[in-house]
Amino acid sequence: MGIRHFSKIYISLALIFLIMCTGVVGFILIEGYNILDAFYMTVITVATVGFQEVHPLSEGGRMFTAFLIITSFGTFAYAAASISKYIADGEFNHYFKYYKVTAAIEKLEGHVIICGFGRNGKQAAHVLKKHNTRFVVIEEKKEVIDTITHRHSDLVVHGDATHDEVLERAGIAKAKAVITTLPVDADNLFIVLSAKTLNPKLNIISRASEDNSDKKLKLAGADNVIMPDKIGGAHMASLVMKPDVMEFVDFITGQGGDNIRLEEITFANLSEKFQNKTIRELEVRNRSGANIIGFKTAKGDYVINPNADTMIIPDAKLFVLGTTEQINALKELFV
Repeated sequence: MGIRHFSKIYISLALIFLIMCTGVVGFILIEGYNILDAFYMTVITVATVGFQEVHPLSEGGRMFTAFLIITSFGTFAYAAASISKYIADGEFNHYFKYYKVTAAIEKLEGHVIICGFGRNGKQAAHVLKKHNTRFVVIEEKKEVIDTITHRHSDLVVHGDATHDEVLERAGIAKAKAVITTLPVDADNLFIVLSAKTLNPKLNIISRASEDNSDKKLKLAGADNVIMPDKIGGAHMASLVMKPDVMEFVDFITGQGGDNIRLEEITFANLSEKFQNKTIRELEVRNRSGANIIGFKTAKGDYVINPNADTMIIPDAKLFVLGTTEQINALKELFV
């Protein structure tokens, strides 16, 4: 909408330029003026300021001047109406906000794209914000966009995430992950297919509502499929059976405490001097205070409380638990 209105302003400016050229050429041909005199006469005629002519006009010159005044008046009225409507409708701000958002997203790299800002999308944004991870929200409903107040609220794309051009505008080529939380499984499936095509390296997490949708989403390229209703029910049942255990898990995974962090450290993220070392040689607890509680092997197997002689090899990951200060100290030392 804003671009369409802005094109009217371009048309108005083009018409004014055309009138100026017509005036200059007309005065040169009809009155024999030089270019400077012809330009001056065109300006005072179009502006209707009433200054004296450079030279007395001939009959043909007076007719041409009258024509120039009438046409320029109509053009200026059209331009004024277009600009006034553009500003009154708020399209002027929308136009520059569009390019401001686009410019900001183009500078991002390794960010997360959240498709849909419903309950699940808001929760994902809350966790990402807590971990200082930059993200871009794609939301189709304008009334929902107006409620977004997080500190990265300038990184919001208004559009349908199932369209490739909208994903591209959100910077999918340089993103590290996509979280799609739309209520319709077919829409999430379409986004997964498009996202994987546009950036095969993406980590894609998708929501699913129907029991048979998770397999289709994984076949389409989703790395993880979350079924909120099923997880919510299982979580509530676990709170009945093992309330303290579940509350502790929530606490260390970021749901209940801001100062407790569970982080993963990959082989690639480690400084070269710490790669291909054993856990004992890293001395994580002595150097940072954090604890290694888990290990993922290069084959994808998980090990709880790994042995101190476990070697950190390519494609392996460490899972470290600690306070914010301990995790920051760990990253300064090893990453």
